[in-house]
Amino acid sequence: MSGPPVTGSEESPASAEHPPPPRWKRGIAAAAAVASTLGVAAGVAGVAGMFEPSRPPQLPPGPDDAAGSIDTVPGAAGQQESAGSGGSDLAADSRRSPDPDRIADPSPEWLGTVSDATGIPRRALEGYARAQLTVTEEQPECRISWPTLAAIGEVESDHGTAAGGEIGADGRTTEDVIGIPLDGSDNTAAIPDSDGGSLDGDSEWDRAVGPMQFIPTTWHKWGADADSAAGADPHDVDDAALSAARYLCSEGRVLTSDSGWWDAILTYNESRSYGEDVLSAADRYATEAAEAV
Repeated sequence: MSGPPVTGSEESPASAEHPPPPRWKRGIAAAAAVASTLGVAAGVAGVAGMFEPSRPPQLPPGPDDAAGSIDTVPGAAGQQESAGSGGSDLAADSRRSPDPDRIADPSPEWLGTVSDATGIPRRALEGYARAQLTVTEEQPECRISWPTLAAIGEVESDHGTAAGGEIGADGRTTEDVIGIPLDGSDNTAAIPDSDGGSLDGDSEWDRAVGPMQFIPTTWHKWGADADSAAGADPHDVDDAALSAARYLCSEGRVLTSDSGWWDAILTYNESRSYGEDVLSAADRYATEAAEAV
């Protein structure tokens, strides 16, 4: 995440007002936490590339719009809030966890309906939805919604399945999703190991990890334990989705504005084609959900 741009020039981001070219192309972001760092990720990008919209994709809805709203039930009680103020200078395990007495859970009925309509695995969708509910409570002005998070999850790792596994009932991927070494080859930046290989198993070069493909330095700054379970874990979709949502909402961004949404996505990965893939997937998910609920 938040790495330097792709090698070579890219045009300005597309939007509903400035539609992208009819054929979607996947860019490779240097140092960013992207699915292109995975050997298997080309297939994910290919699926996004085949989507030919009949209209320019629209910005994802806000959390109170029809396609962005989530039917909820009271959240689970009995979890303890971790120490820390949640400031961006805190290490991953020190960032605050959500207060379960204040955050509702997505309802089973909503999860089932939207998962069936969109094809997003139910457990992954649960993580994206919980992240929206948490950040909407923390930063209501950001107006982030689950279609953006789900679209990033699709493009980055096909919702945690890119390594051949799936997201288990506990929210963790059954197979760790770890990208290629960021060693300067394949249009990536050269990022020497920053954590002794503790997250990615590589003591020479950093690699993007988890369903939302964080690089270790970004995870150290933004990683959060979403459920006060076992510490912040980038391979846990609940932790990764919440961390991504907070990161996207940083610096006062409003994700229902064209400039705010594009600034957030291009901070996550400085690639125009990446942003187009995310916008296409988010629009598709929002449309399918609106038709189903």
